[in-house]
Amino acid sequence: MLQKWNSNDISRRRFLQIAGLAGSIGALGGARAFGAEPSTFRLPFANGERELSRAFPQKGEMILLRTRPPLLETPFDVFDQGVFTPNNRFFVRWHLAYIPTQIDAASFRLVVRGKVGKTLSLSVEQLMKEFEPVELAAVNQCSGNSRGLFNPRVAGGQWANGAMGCARWTGVRLKDILDRAGVDAGAVQVRFNGLDSGVVPATPDFIKSLDIDHARDGEVMVAYGMNGEQLPLLNGFPLRLVVPGWYSTYWVKMLSDIEVLDKPDDNFWMAKAYLIPDTPHANVVPGQTGYKGVPINRMVPRSFFTNLRDGDAVLSGHAVQMRGIAFGGDTGVAKVLWSNDGGSHWKEAELEKDYGKYSFRRWHAHYTPKARGEDTLMVKAINSNGVEQPAAANWNPGGFMRNEIESVKVRVG
Repeated sequence: MLQKWNSNDISRRRFLQIAGLAGSIGALGGARAFGAEPSTFRLPFANGERELSRAFPQKGEMILLRTRPPLLETPFDVFDQGVFTPNNRFFVRWHLAYIPTQIDAASFRLVVRGKVGKTLSLSVEQLMKEFEPVELAAVNQCSGNSRGLFNPRVAGGQWANGAMGCARWTGVRLKDILDRAGVDAGAVQVRFNGLDSGVVPATPDFIKSLDIDHARDGEVMVAYGMNGEQLPLLNGFPLRLVVPGWYSTYWVKMLSDIEVLDKPDDNFWMAKAYLIPDTPHANVVPGQTGYKGVPINRMVPRSFFTNLRDGDAVLSGHAVQMRGIAFGGDTGVAKVLWSNDGGSHWKEAELEKDYGKYSFRRWHAHYTPKARGEDTLMVKAINSNGVEQPAAANWNPGGFMRNEIESVKVRVG
């Protein structure tokens, strides 16, 4: 449920200022751009060594997967710091290489057109002043989060588990914008486009669509705020779509154009890209063909340890604190279960404050190792619809929707 937002919480001036963001994203190349020797980080799969970069505007230290278009992964220790991922450590994923590096918020306009009663051209200031502001805590997760862990390996950005984040998004209901435009009776879908573009004209524009009923459900929003501040440039300034419970491919950044359609969208990014097998858990056997593909959509539940890593040392006979985060995917977290015997027995963890069904939920528990050696700790989430994380990983050629039960092995001394 979207919550009403108190506009006194955030200075309107901070949102409406002109964003003079220095630097050309395409020219940044990690720490070497500043004459320093870069530090590196190893992700937990083959060829997993990555540069840790501070070279991107408004971003702290991030795991660099690619410079242009930028793919920046959040170091996993950030998730141990709280429910909400700081803006300067929030992951970044762009599809097309040309991204504006400066946007004048005063002259920017969001156009609403197509099968509507009247075309709209809305400034950020109009969105803030003329529509009811709302706030929503929601997880934004790349469809290919954890792709690097697929076995056999698949093509695409080789993420570990950090292509996700949770924020408080502030903005207006998409429904309210569409209602002002007046949606025609024959409307079928709503299509969203941003300011990014390809280097060559033949590159398909990155556009995504939602069914009309979904677009008007009162939860989908057009956001101008993130964790009490304006959106960072690389996370979509000045506006981005927020589609709670759905993968971030639909969360169009630098949103500038909304078009209401009277037929299903058949553009490249809906008809050919981001398709998953129409099978349980989007799972197929490597090499399998002949299955139906459908656009990726709802997220599935996940949970993680955030304070323990493989190889950590613990003491026999002493209580060990375990903590982490979980989310229910397209609904809330009902419970988090943990095991210290490789999944033979499960116990319920303590859930911490609930910020809403689309948010991360922190959990904690304690266990006392009984003997020296190695313990395998496991964690799984069960969402409010009764869907729980599977014991075995799914596989598909896109590397999408991984949510296998997470585990860490600790050394007991």
